[in-house]
Amino acid sequence: MCTSIVSNRKKTIVGWNLDLKDMEHRVSVTDGGVFIETYDATEGWMPLFGANTRGDFVGMPTCWPFDPRSNPTGEDGSNVILLDIDLLLQKKTLAEVKAAAESGPVFSVPGLTFMSALSDRDGNVLHIIPGQGIRYYEKPVYSVLTNFSPFKMDAEQHPWMGWDRYHTAKDMLEKASDDFGVPDCFAILKTVSQEVCPTVVSMVFDVTENTVYWCENRHWEQVEQHEF
Repeated sequence: MCTSIVSNRKKTIVGWNLDLKDMEHRVSVTDGGVFIETYDATEGWMPLFGANTRGDFVGMPTCWPFDPRSNPTGEDGSNVILLDIDLLLQKKTLAEVKAAAESGPVFSVPGLTFMSALSDRDGNVLHIIPGQGIRYYEKPVYSVLTNFSPFKMDAEQHPWMGWDRYHTAKDMLEKASDDFGVPDCFAILKTVSQEVCPTVVSMVFDVTENTVYWCENRHWEQVEQHEF
């Protein structure tokens, strides 16, 4: 469960709720950006989400229900997690990730459909849904991705798909003013935050001001920030 939002008005503002259960995580400030890392027994700490100094943002919601078309098939293609990491670590640009996703199949890990919610400094948005396709939006006024496939919408139901979160965020963004900023973005993230699969990090990237803000475990009064 996660929520990704992008707003392009006077500023480009990106918001991300990481909803995570029973996994270790940490927020790391590095020379390359502010990353949310999760711990993998094999790979160690992996930077999977967050903002880099180039102005890109990477979110990776899980798609519910799972779609078996995202399973690796042994054919040539791209691993969605590696595409996301390459963008986050500035090994690829958003345009290069888009080209890779368009040139062949994109797969996730067996039994779990991870999606990509990606954006760049110009506010362009790329959604990758392994096994289903991609959606590219050139500097949309706003964008929302939760935990269901935009290709299926509510055609398939799952308790964690986030249909309610999607419409809540979409409604708040539709009504937002041209001065939409960091506090407004946190207000949306707070409204759609979760407790069953808890929101462990809420992050806002003010791309225009090159500043990242975040709080952990829904402690909305304890916001940290880092300026690139």
